[in-house]
Amino acid sequence: MPFIVTRPAEQTMPLVFASPHSGRDYPEDLLSRSRLDPLTLRLSEDGFVDELFGDAPAFGAPLLAATFPRVYCDANREAWELDPAMFDGPLPDWVNTASPRVGAGLGTIARVVTTGEPVYAIRLSFAEAADRVRRLWQPYHEALAGLIAETRERFGCCLLVDCHSMPSGLPGATKVDFILGDAHGTACAPRATRLVESALSDRGYRVRRNDPYAGGYVTRHYGRPREGVHALQIEVARGLYMDERMVRPLPEMARLHQEIGLFLGRLTETDWSFLRP
Repeated sequence: MPFIVTRPAEQTMPLVFASPHSGRDYPEDLLSRSRLDPLTLRLSEDGFVDELFGDAPAFGAPLLAATFPRVYCDANREAWELDPAMFDGPLPDWVNTASPRVGAGLGTIARVVTTGEPVYAIRLSFAEAADRVRRLWQPYHEALAGLIAETRERFGCCLLVDCHSMPSGLPGATKVDFILGDAHGTACAPRATRLVESALSDRGYRVRRNDPYAGGYVTRHYGRPREGVHALQIEVARGLYMDERMVRPLPEMARLHQEIGLFLGRLTETDWSFLRP
């Protein structure tokens, strides 16, 4: 399966958690044709984010996690953001070849890993890209849309929390532990963003909004506050819990997992009815 859905025994709050970039099932057709070693390919992962937020179902909210790696197919992009330089023939006219993500080499099928190194030693066929989109991207988004619709039907609203990780040492005057992205207030009610921000900052974490991560495709596509669907991206600094170079958990991960559990508990105490249109 391209994803895992973990449901609570009973959904008790109108929140859905998702982790589109923590998948680590690397297919052989990627490994055999990449110019990079497996560890370098993993540098694009949001490593272990699915585990950090793995207690969400115990607090009454479903968790959706992709199993396929971001470098193979990115679920936080449009379905057809493709770089023509990667392919052995012309792409259909309807493919988005001009987005900033494509320009950076990080379209639906990544041209580079996050360190900037090219992924492939050969050119791909469009048929391969289409297969990944139809086999991985589409089922993931069908599952996500289904969870949102179920939640909205049950509660009259839904808050999607899209979970990611970010490199430590971002530019800026102060260090930051979490960044919340609500597309500058357009994808999520400001009150909801403030509540999540307070739930983290009250635990001593340094939280910033929208800089430099304001939210990707998932946040902007699903966040429709006027329809009672809100989307908020949350980025966790990798240095809090993992060895970023070796892509492996540090002992501190157990502590952060516990802290996120306390954060989730705080969210269960909130009356989310203000999210309804």
